[in-house]
Amino acid sequence: MTESEFLSLADTCLQQAQDMFEQAFETDVWDVDCKRSGNVLEIEFVENGSKIIVNSQAPMQEMWVAARAGGFHYKYDGASWLNTRDSSELFATLRSSAEAQNKL
Repeated sequence: MTESEFLSLADTCLQQAQDMFEQAFETDVWDVDCKRSGNVLEIEFVENGSKIIVNSQAPMQEMWVAARAGGFHYKYDGASWLNTRDSSELFATLRSSAEAQNKL
């Protein structure tokens, strides 16, 4: 994949993640505040101050997630962003991490 193709996919991924968390906020699922700066999306859980960070790593052509559960790297397989270690899907990890961090 070219760098411009990756950057387009990464931007779409970050926007989808932001939309997911903003929709969850609007429907009272999670009390979160989303901030995006370039290739970094920061999701803060208002009640406990914990954060999930999602960012793109163009040199590696990966999306990285940092959460209380750990750090995760994802590569695009043509259809989904899959964890480089266990093949779990990025948005599934975001949901499970958010559910865990929201309970803190």
